[in-house]
Amino acid sequence: MHAVVLHEFGPAENLTYETWPDPVAGPGQVRIAVRAAGAHFVETVMRRGEASDKAPPLPELPAVLGGEVAGVVDAVGPGVDQGWLGRSVVTARSAPGGYAESTVAEASALHPVPDGLGFEDAVTMVVTGATTMGLLGIAGLRPDDVVLVTSAAGGIGRLVVQYAHALGATVVGAAGGPEKTEAVRALGADVAVDYDRPGWQETVRERLGGGRPVTAILDGVGGDKAASAFDLLATGGRYVVIGWSSQQAFEPPRGLLAERGVTHVNALLELIAHPEEGPAREREALEAAAKGELAPAWQAFPLAEAARAHAEMERRGTTGKVVLVP
Repeated sequence: MHAVVLHEFGPAENLTYETWPDPVAGPGQVRIAVRAAGAHFVETVMRRGEASDKAPPLPELPAVLGGEVAGVVDAVGPGVDQGWLGRSVVTARSAPGGYAESTVAEASALHPVPDGLGFEDAVTMVVTGATTMGLLGIAGLRPDDVVLVTSAAGGIGRLVVQYAHALGATVVGAAGGPEKTEAVRALGADVAVDYDRPGWQETVRERLGGGRPVTAILDGVGGDKAASAFDLLATGGRYVVIGWSSQQAFEPPRGLLAERGVTHVNALLELIAHPEEGPAREREALEAAAKGELAPAWQAFPLAEAARAHAEMERRGTTGKVVLVP
């Protein structure tokens, strides 16, 4: 089979598309002919060899990155129900990696792909969607909230905008560039702004009107943009971290939090601390997409162009979930 292999930590071009041994399903496992594999921004950090408490441990090299895949079961290992053969499945935990034409996974970690859901949709929801469901549970959004979502055109941000809009909240979506801003507006954001433009905070204030302050921020970007967004938050509001696509953390000063009565929650770290809840969130996310309650957004790259996909993620040139297609 073909796989994308990392032999040496470094830039995106270190990902090479090459022939790799076919995996074999062991006891309790199935082999999956991959139709779509998810790629995460955190995998660009791992590829560079940068150890971080915000990223999984660095892999031993050579390595095939990735974990979430959707595809068709074409072999089962000892002790696995033969009924899995030929079924369309999705999993968040394949091994040794998902950037490949074929991979294996524990049968216990599989979810059938719901009827009407494509492979790209399923692989988008099994991790990005599941993470979103968990983050939203922690954020506790209400219909009377005015919600500011940063990195609103990303995989998680798009789902958050849809959810908050359906809930009845007033939604402000902030993203970089006119194309992403327009995409956020199409998802139902009441206000969509380009936070690459100077003075975007004033634009938000003007469009909301003087009497409608932001009551909750779901921040997926971090860094200077998060600091600018924080200035819009009302006294008594909630600042919820759901990502850090800028690779720069933003920690509101404790004194300022106390002075303004702001609740600060790093929802992403809370999710990481409770991995046992993952399978239930995965099912919830897949069901929400199958019912049409959330519309997964993804951008596909050929598996052979995984290096280009990584480069585009690093320059923040992608929209929605990045999916590799063999």
